Amino acid sequence: METATNSAIRIDPKIMSGTPVFNGTRVPVQSLFHWLETETLDEFLDNFPSVSREQAIEVLHLAERLVTSPSILHENLAR
Repeated sequence: METATNSAIRIDPKIMSGTPVFNGTRVPVQSLFHWLETETLDEFLDNFPSVSREQAIEVLHLAERLVTSPSILHENLAR
């Protein structure tokens, strides 16, 4: 079963065993977050040319919305 979570991310069991990847690539989305721990977005894009700037920004915006969503914040504050 193939799932596109949004235009930037694809989850398909036939691609990287279902690991979320940038749509149209085999680059795991997780690699962006690991890369940004020590490097810049431009350096990430230079090293993963199959990922567009628009895709990377869309994933970062998605992560921001998830982390700052009221339901996530309330769930974590209730612990």
